[in-house]
Amino acid sequence: MVNNFSRSTSFNRRALNAESPRVLNVSSPKALNVLSAKPLCFTSSRVYHRLGWVSRLFPVLILIGALISFIILLHGGYIYVLPSLSQAFYGHGVLKFNDSSNVCDIFDGSWVIDDDYPFYNASDCPFAEQGFNCLGNGRKDRDYLKWRWKPKNCDIPRFNVHNVLEMLRDKRIVFVGDSMSRTQWESLICLLMTGVEDKKSVYEVNGNKITKRIRFLGVRFTSFNFTIEFFRSVFLVQHGWMPRHAPKRVRSTLKLDKLDDVSNEWINADVLIFNTGQWWVPGKLFETGCYFQVGNSVKLGMSIPAAFKMALGTWASWVENTIDTNRTLVFFRTFEPSHWSEKSRRFCNVTQNPLLETEGRERSIFSETIFEVIKNMTVPITVLQVTSMSAFRRDAHVGGWSDNPMVPDCSHWCLPGLPDIWNEIFLSYLLADYGLPAVNGKQYWMTHD
Repeated sequence: MVNNFSRSTSFNRRALNAESPRVLNVSSPKALNVLSAKPLCFTSSRVYHRLGWVSRLFPVLILIGALISFIILLHGGYIYVLPSLSQAFYGHGVLKFNDSSNVCDIFDGSWVIDDDYPFYNASDCPFAEQGFNCLGNGRKDRDYLKWRWKPKNCDIPRFNVHNVLEMLRDKRIVFVGDSMSRTQWESLICLLMTGVEDKKSVYEVNGNKITKRIRFLGVRFTSFNFTIEFFRSVFLVQHGWMPRHAPKRVRSTLKLDKLDDVSNEWINADVLIFNTGQWWVPGKLFETGCYFQVGNSVKLGMSIPAAFKMALGTWASWVENTIDTNRTLVFFRTFEPSHWSEKSRRFCNVTQNPLLETEGRERSIFSETIFEVIKNMTVPITVLQVTSMSAFRRDAHVGGWSDNPMVPDCSHWCLPGLPDIWNEIFLSYLLADYGLPAVNGKQYWMTHD
């Protein structure tokens, strides 16, 4: 089976024709000092002998030099076209390298203070859910807004938001997943609205307010003729009522071999961004009477990790057989860690600054399963590995600053905040695929007046 393990672990074929920083720099070889610096006496037979020896040796040296140059260039081309897994997509003209290794894992880095953040005020963005507007809900400290993700060996370039709006012109961007996906959807809209002069030209296509339960939300940027849509599909597969002759404890089932019944709405997108994981817990499944189903058989003994893997396999088959990846870019964002202090989820301690250690939250069986399934797919998928970087951000949760302060929340994230960084990384991948207009010969990420 052909292994096209994500554009985050294989070179993006769409970027092959784009200019990219070279992975291997070959310096010009110094000229070889073959002849002696001493003056030659043309009447000396010894000199004639030396000249004859040199003349015979010179073609050999040229051949050897040409062979070495060919090997170096071939090796450099190999690295350029087929970068290692650790290089991911990086080096497509989107990231600026800090050292000579030219190896960058964008998800391997640290959080650094940057006073340019945040890029927007959630109170000024009509598409930011009130429950995520922590400042608007009374949070006093602002330190959590000032953190930027800094990869170890590279920088994420800044560019003007208007370039991003132009890049998205005439396109359809679709998010599919749970409330974490909706948060990223809201974040992206608020980021892009900072570059739109006529705010009324950006609207929800059905006039709906942003709510937790609605299955579809679509925001249109009229001036640029593109939409950013969200489909609520918390499991990605179909959730159905209790089948006939099922045990009494079974109230509903997840049909692991059938993708969500609204999946046909996702097909004609230019960009698809999937996520799932938050609902794959006993409290959302077994404790509510929801069990797993394959065909007509209810699998009472199936574990959640096994069911999750089967559901992702169904999603993978659907993508391979339904989505034209020459037209549609497909992303999958990994699991977002929560920071509850107890497994009972009753104690939520939001800190003022990021943690110094991930406290084991950098690993997730869901994220590992996502990588395992995608690496065996036959089409390119970009994995947005946000688990580790988000594990540090205990400070970025909603906590007690939601629209219902009596219910603490150490699962969801404040806006502005961490989801903005996810979108910075997501957009950097899009720039690698679609290209970015240069300004004065340089590329910029996002500048705000």
